[in-house]
Amino acid sequence: MRNALPASLQGCLRNSSAQPEGGAQPPLTKLAVMEAKRAGVSHRNGVGQAKDYATRLGSRFAYASNGLNWYQIDMVSGAEGDLDLHFPTPDELWDRTFADHNIWRERFGAVDFETDGGKWELRYYQHKAINAALETLAKGDRRILLTLATGTGKTSIAFQIAWKLFQAKWNLTGEPIRRPRILFLADRNILADQAYNAFSAFPNDAVTRIDPDTIRKNRGKPPKNASLFFTIFQTFMTGEGEPVYTQYPSDFFDFIVIDECHRGGAKDESEWRRLLEYFEPAAQLGLTATPKRKHNADTYAYFGEPVYTYALRDGIEYGFLTPFKVRQMASTIDEYVYDGSDDLIAGAVEEGEAFTEGDFNTRIIIPERELSRVKEFMSQIDQRQKTLVFCATQEHAALVRDLINQVKDSKNPNYCHRVTADDGAIGEKHLRDFQDNDKTIPTILTTSQKLSTGVDARNVRHIVLMRPIRSMIEFKQIIGRGTRTYEGKDFFTIWDFVKAHENFNDPEWDGEPLEPEPPREPRTPPGGEELGPEGDQPETGEDGPEEPPREKIVVKLSDGKIRKIKYIASTTYWSPKGKPISAAEFLERLFGDLSGIVADEDQLRAVWSDPDTREHFLQQLADRGYEPDRLDDIRRLVDAADSDLFDVLSYVLFTNEPKTRHERADGVRAAGLSDTDEGLKELLLAILAAYEARGESELATKKLGTFLTARYGSVSEGKSKLGGLAAIKKAFQNMQKTLYSG
Repeated sequence: MRNALPASLQGCLRNSSAQPEGGAQPPLTKLAVMEAKRAGVSHRNGVGQAKDYATRLGSRFAYASNGLNWYQIDMVSGAEGDLDLHFPTPDELWDRTFADHNIWRERFGAVDFETDGGKWELRYYQHKAINAALETLAKGDRRILLTLATGTGKTSIAFQIAWKLFQAKWNLTGEPIRRPRILFLADRNILADQAYNAFSAFPNDAVTRIDPDTIRKNRGKPPKNASLFFTIFQTFMTGEGEPVYTQYPSDFFDFIVIDECHRGGAKDESEWRRLLEYFEPAAQLGLTATPKRKHNADTYAYFGEPVYTYALRDGIEYGFLTPFKVRQMASTIDEYVYDGSDDLIAGAVEEGEAFTEGDFNTRIIIPERELSRVKEFMSQIDQRQKTLVFCATQEHAALVRDLINQVKDSKNPNYCHRVTADDGAIGEKHLRDFQDNDKTIPTILTTSQKLSTGVDARNVRHIVLMRPIRSMIEFKQIIGRGTRTYEGKDFFTIWDFVKAHENFNDPEWDGEPLEPEPPREPRTPPGGEELGPEGDQPETGEDGPEEPPREKIVVKLSDGKIRKIKYIASTTYWSPKGKPISAAEFLERLFGDLSGIVADEDQLRAVWSDPDTREHFLQQLADRGYEPDRLDDIRRLVDAADSDLFDVLSYVLFTNEPKTRHERADGVRAAGLSDTDEGLKELLLAILAAYEARGESELATKKLGTFLTARYGSVSEGKSKLGGLAAIKKAFQNMQKTLYSG
């Protein structure tokens, strides 16, 4: 069954009556959901689930049944009650759902989604967003806004909308007489390139780029012989004499997609806004990740209410986005007062002058301070995992890049690179390599502004904040760099050196959109300069504004002050309800979940002492959201980083003082393994040493073969030397019983 979710979400579907071009089978439209229970329970038991699924799918009707009785809910009118058979047919459900006949709805419905031969399926919220936009178009509206959290696939949604418009021959004439001309507008080349590549299912001759090279080859004229056009605002608004966009008739494009539209495309005072108004006849779709706030109010005034919204908290709760934790890194040098004891290398500073976070690397540079921060997070992360570091300026990003490469464990000279506007084509290459999940180098990128939005790198495990985040919009965009899902990626970590975590306390964090305001007339400030939010100057290039050139203060700390730099870290976690929770609340939640699995201390010890039952227990914890990395965090929270996880859980549940792994291993060595022959004893002592160094994961049954191979060359040779696998496993299990006996 196509367009299907898990069985519990499958419902009634109907083929639309119109046929798509090329003879393809028409798609299935979700009209209703059915939650089925077994005959021995009440048919009403599934009502709550049915309503939830219908809400998520956007289906008008929800049904609950036990096979004998039926209950019906109309999600639009609110009417509900027991249903007497017969059950409505798909055609009857279609007619009830769409009482008003609309030819474009029928034509859009007749075009199947493009899923690359079934290799992937749309997520339910993507389906709803696409249908909401198309329904708005079918009704004749020309301003459409979709608000979806970063990482939820806005480009894929735009592609599917364009695919349906293209195949259904929708255009502004209102008649299916030609293919539409669709423009995709972004404000950065990397975003336009990503979109261009994502639209590869279209015929080659239907897609083109509007870029300087293409215009130059065409003797100064932009391309017009295509159906899908991709460009950036900056290219479209430049040109010899008149801007490039004026070379197109105002009614040339039927449909325009404005990616990351909150970044300026709809601002009242923006030249970009005048571009959109020039193409006023076209239907215009704005894509944004941010609900309406003060700094993007013009976007909402221009487009109106979003036709569909999908929040970050929803994506995390339903598993479509990766959850995260925040490491709050406070230090003794978060602020600095010049007292004359440090060396002044450059610039001028008064004794007693104080500097706070916003001053560092813009007004004053203290290299030792930056090195201490780099050493702090590099010592705690898995240095093989991909990481983005956000810095104050491009110069700061270069300094941090160099410091990372100086302290890294890797011997690869390309381990860390800077990607900013000044890095040009070579920076773009480093970014493409970083985005390639099959490549491990570069592993870390430093940037200032450039990578804060729209960069699709799915396997980012760490985001390091080394500059203040001044707007909620930017904060959410940066967090979105890590939320994309990837196999084996259970969560990602934000390393916060600049108190950006305080944004989580702001009601604007993942809040609901505010009511849109009436649109205002576009304005141009005196002198023709475009003003940003709060009257700020416009961004320059693709990497945001930089301070005007001036000599910065450079200070070298005295040796005594360097030695006194200390860090205090605390961790905030993301709860299943989409809200940040403290470490204490996280432990309380763990205590509650553990209490439902483990009855008493004896049961925990019995489960943990057997490697096979321990593995099952760990899987139960993972199913409840406690993956290995999170369990390691709990060790640190209870100040037991060198302890066995058994001791950590025993402390959380029963307040038993944790032992270290070294203490437990010493207990086994003291017992002497007296009942074990010499060969097995040597093997077990080697395993015990690995346990001390790396933890209880070394005691898993699946690791036994690795130890035998390392010691004897192969498992079969080990079995031959030590008397068979049964004897080895028995000694292995007995050693663990001794290990956890006290």
